[in-house]
Amino acid sequence: MDTTLRTIRIHRFARRGGMMKKRYPIEVLTKDEVRALLEACGQEKWTDRRNYTLLVLLWRTGLRIAEALALRPCDVDLERGAIRVLHGKGGRARTVGIDRRGGGAMRAWIREHEAMGYSPGDVLFVTGSGQRVSQGYLRRRLPELAVTAGIHKRVHAHGLRHTHASELRAEHIDIALIQQQLGHASLLTTVIYVQHLMPNTLFEAMGRR
Repeated sequence: MDTTLRTIRIHRFARRGGMMKKRYPIEVLTKDEVRALLEACGQEKWTDRRNYTLLVLLWRTGLRIAEALALRPCDVDLERGAIRVLHGKGGRARTVGIDRRGGGAMRAWIREHEAMGYSPGDVLFVTGSGQRVSQGYLRRRLPELAVTAGIHKRVHAHGLRHTHASELRAEHIDIALIQQQLGHASLLTTVIYVQHLMPNTLFEAMGRR
């Protein structure tokens, strides 16, 4: 194992009081798999449209699930293509970018959210009782949607973050910009993160020599 990666894992181990967290293989979704997952959400009920928008947001911005669920309409500036994340990991605030695909979905949902009687300062992703959608709900719902979509990979919210990061790197986005988008405190964390998402890149580069 790479020495730096091993050091980071030891530090994480220590922060959890010596308890090892179960780790699953990182699985990035293809564009076809993401499309199938979004189609599985449906559009008939308002909760279908809410879930669809939330998944598009996670895919097109790489936000952590807690960051996405804490958003309010007043945090979203679609004219600039920017989203304020006020409660990032470690209490760090940042501003991330959102593209036209993500912005279109967000615009439609914000209009529906307003039509339901909510204000710009209310949480964006709500339940029928007006409470914030829980992380537990999304963790349960995603595997169900994956089955409907015919996806055989392990599908989870953080996997959409992985997918976003791998797509940015494949598009040759500067690693420092990816760090800013993902909210990593250290550039080294981003480098390791992306390397493990795209292991074939090294093999392809060597094959072209």
